[in-house]
Order: sequence, then C-alpha cells, then structure tokens
Amino acid sequence: MHPAPSVIVFTTLSGAGFGFLFLLNLGLAGGTGLGALVAYAVGGALAVAGLLASTFHLGNPGRAWRAFSQWRTSWLSREAWFSSATLILSAFAALERMGGGGPDLVGLAGAALAAATVLATAMIYAQLRTVPRWNHWTTPLTYAAFALTGGAILSGWGWAAGLACLVLAAAMLLAWRLGDDRFATAGSTPNAATGLPGEVRPFAAHTAQSYVTKEMIHQVGRKHARKLRLIAIVLACLLPAALLFALPAGPVAALPAFACHLAGAMVQRWLFFAEAEHVVGHYYGRAPG
Repeated sequence: MHPAPSVIVFTTLSGAGFGFLFLLNLGLAGGTGLGALVAYAVGGALAVAGLLASTFHLGNPGRAWRAFSQWRTSWLSREAWFSSATLILSAFAALERMGGGGPDLVGLAGAALAAATVLATAMIYAQLRTVPRWNHWTTPLTYAAFALTGGAILSGWGWAAGLACLVLAAAMLLAWRLGDDRFATAGSTPNAATGLPGEVRPFAAHTAQSYVTKEMIHQVGRKHARKLRLIAIVLACLLPAALLFALPAGPVAALPAFACHLAGAMVQRWLFFAEAEHVVGHYYGRAPG
C-alpha cells in the first residue's frame, strides 16, 4: 500500500504517547508532583499530536467526529472512544499524582484504556484479510512492543528500557520473517481474486491512475526493503539500546535514545505500509511473487 505521511506520523506518535501514558497510569514512571505533571503532558502531547495527524488522511477532516458513531463494527471508532477516554482519565490521574497521590482506580482504568487504544490501532490493520501481511498476530504484537518500548525510554528506565529495545528488535524480525510468506501462504491468486476458472491473465481496465492503484498498490524493491529494515532496526532498537546501556538512567540517556527510536519507528512504519501487498494487485498484474 502507498505509505501516507499522516498515517505514519499518527501511528508512531500516538503509539509512543499511549505507551507512556500506560506506564504513567500504572505508577511505573513519572513520580509525583510537578515532574508527574510534566510527564503526563509529554505523553498526552504525543498522543494528541498523533491523533490530529490521522485526520489529514481523511477526505474531509472536519467530519472526523463521525468516527465515534460506528463503535459496534469499526476498530477505528473504538480507537476514537478508547483514546478519548484515556486522555480524560489520564488528566485526572495527573492531578492526583501532582498532589502526591499514587495510582488509584482512575489511573488503572486509564492504563487499561491506553492498552486498549494501542490494540484498537493495531486491529484496524490486523483485521484486513485483503492484506495477508497485516492479517496476523504479529501486527498487534509489534504495535504493542513499539508502544511499550517508547514508553519505557521516556520513563527513564535505563538498562531496562535497553532490554525492551532488544525485545522490540526480535518482534520486528519475527514480523518480517513471517510476513514475507503471508501473501503466498494465504492462498491469494488471480483466480481467487476474480472468481474465474482456468488461466487468468491481468487486463488493464483503465490506463489512468485511480484511487485503488495509488493507495492499494505500492511495490518496494527487495534490496531497498532490506536496507530500510536494517536502518529501522539500528535506529529504533540497537542505537537506543547502546545509549541506554552506556549512559546513566535519566534524561541524558532517554532524550537521544527516544529521538533515535522515533526515527527508526517511522522507517519501520513506512515499510509496514509500503510492503503491505493488497490482493487487489491481482487485477493489475502487480501482485508480489
């Protein structure tokens, strides 16, 4: 699929933000007093920035509010509800922590909703049977791993956050390894896509670009993909881990490590969309394989 910058920014920033809010609401980061308020502000700012970026992918951003109406059937709508509830409860939890209080039921509920928000974001893509690479348990696993790793780095966990980076690297490698075979093993063929028997050969129904060819078909060369995967692993995992292991725990290590991690996350997320082979490619003779 064609990687849209707004969606890349949305999934990257909101994942880190809600991952950080998850840890804050559990009382595993942030402390109390003014420091807690600043930490909550950072987590909330990342989450809100990501959500706002997502509206730029809509044909009419002014109608984004309608996403709330389809919560029974749409993971996007559930994400809208979960994220809004998380931000509201996190604001109350921040006030409690600023006053010296510890995690309470509001904070625990906020943590649960933050986790549900990340899951809902992942399920927007994992539910799509038309994209076999996404339609797999590694999609929510990778989204959760990115959220927790970003949150751990922002929490100033030091070597523990470094270990989270290495776990994330393993999750990324696993997702790529299993995802590369998903289109073939899913049984998607031109015959299945068209419902026609015998030998099916593609026929261009139109010569101009359309929404389908622009949004749903995007091919990445294998050499190009391998280089980008290496860059993503190094920036999102290995370099942050090295910084976190080498430097004292705290802002001195967390800030450069998070900057590297965020850059690598955006590279990984670009690949997540660019390498997503949609079955509609069969109609245009541009399916992988």
